Amino acid sequence: MRIGELSARAGVSVRALRYYEEQGLLTSTRSASGQRHYTEFAVERVIFLQRMYAAGLSSRTITELLPCVESPSEETSDAALVRMAEERDRISAHIVDLIRTRDALDGLMATNRAHRETLHTA
Repeated sequence: MRIGELSARAGVSVRALRYYEEQGLLTSTRSASGQRHYTEFAVERVIFLQRMYAAGLSSRTITELLPCVESPSEETSDAALVRMAEERDRISAHIVDLIRTRDALDGLMATNRAHRETLHTA
């Protein structure tokens, strides 16, 4: 199938498909005129990639996890689980930072509200 059909069937933009290829996450063959052609498997692959991105994983991390998908074994499964746990820890730390930032902003907003009250009474 051509790139437009894959885009429609997988529910992603043509631009995203080109990006996946650029990152080595998706492959195609080229026609004599240079058009990309994909196998039926590409639809499932793109849906899988979308799930990985939705989980907050980067292209680099997805590339590290692909051996578990492409050559499933106990070793690749264990390595993927370790890598996903590292990413979960990274995301959890980011959440803690975001909560701290939100709390600091809440404090600034409270200070501003208090200051505004003094303006109305003056």
